[in-house]
Amino acid sequence: MSQRIELVAYEAGSRLDSYVAARCPQLSRSHVQRLTDDGFVTVNGRASKSGYKIREGDRIVVDVPDPQPIAPQPEDIPLSIVYEDDDVLVIDKPTGLTVHPAPGHSEHTLVNAILAHCPALSINGSIRPGIVHRLDKDTSGVMMIAKNDAAQRDLSSQIKERTVLKQYTVLVHGRVTPDKGVIEAPMGRDPSNRKRMAVVDSGREARTRYSVIKYFKGYTLLEVTLDTGRTHQIRVHLSALGFPVVGDGVYGKKSDIAARQFVHAARLGFNLPSNGKWAEFTAPLPHDLEEAVKRVSKL
Repeated sequence: MSQRIELVAYEAGSRLDSYVAARCPQLSRSHVQRLTDDGFVTVNGRASKSGYKIREGDRIVVDVPDPQPIAPQPEDIPLSIVYEDDDVLVIDKPTGLTVHPAPGHSEHTLVNAILAHCPALSINGSIRPGIVHRLDKDTSGVMMIAKNDAAQRDLSSQIKERTVLKQYTVLVHGRVTPDKGVIEAPMGRDPSNRKRMAVVDSGREARTRYSVIKYFKGYTLLEVTLDTGRTHQIRVHLSALGFPVVGDGVYGKKSDIAARQFVHAARLGFNLPSNGKWAEFTAPLPHDLEEAVKRVSKL
């Protein structure tokens, strides 16, 4: 729904976009800039510019309009199908493929591909039809999609009850010790950078289990199991532990070893909605991550 935010500036000097974004955590600075450009932000009753310098006593009004619904269209994007029945589709998602449409990015997503593959997909009123969990754009691996409302409710319930097995192969910097462990650290938005997540005392419960697959010189290959599904959980938890993911330029640093974050969804297990039987599905390491392992093994 549309929202009106009214602010009074008690300090001067900040840019308008920075000032509003700092006081409205639900709005990013870029979102504030777009709203300002479109005339939805006024200062003392007049439209302003993002770079306007705030003066003490300024009265700022931000009108956030209703979001425009996105109607994704089918696109003939190849899918690597691991398993399929009348209720669920399991795919091996490639790196670089965004899962669902977003403002400014309504095409070339997994949802567009799903709509082309399953023309009869029946999910009531959703702009993310069938999506019950997600992988980051640059994360590859096995992922499940519901094909009807009943399956979506079933799979969503399993995720909520934490009965779904989500196992990843991850390469990190450093020698991880002990060779098995559990990371329990609450997560939320990074107070200093809203585009990042962080370990924060006021965050939501987050639990990650890991075990070492193999040690290399200066690197460790891990099997990581998620007990919760927070945004960027693996990357944040391992970075907080002092072992950032190789190739992660957000929570670690870019690397010559891998051109993208070395996080691969290797195994997914859940009860099939059709019969309630437990099933597990796997996806092998893609070529780029296999090459990364070869590089570190030669160090």
